[in-house]
Amino acid sequence: VAIGPRILILDEPTRGVDVGAKSEIYRIMNDMARQGVAILMISSELPEVVGMSDRVYVMREGAIAGELQAGDISQESIMTLATGVNDSHLKAGQL
Repeated sequence: VAIGPRILILDEPTRGVDVGAKSEIYRIMNDMARQGVAILMISSELPEVVGMSDRVYVMREGAIAGELQAGDISQESIMTLATGVNDSHLKAGQL
């Protein structure tokens, strides 16, 4: 981070840390993004993904299942892409 990267890749940046440390990590990430750094975050914590992302790519079975833009990012939309099962199938009982 000290050398001023243009792209930063973070794999599970808050896994196993306490709430205070998470807040500090989020603050640093937001500061860097405001400075023009592109941040690629890999995370299995859906609230974190929803709260921190401008764009989300969802992987399923080793391939990109879809892309979500800021206004479309929700835990439900991520899970739909990740599982390939949408709400209409659940409502109709078609699993």
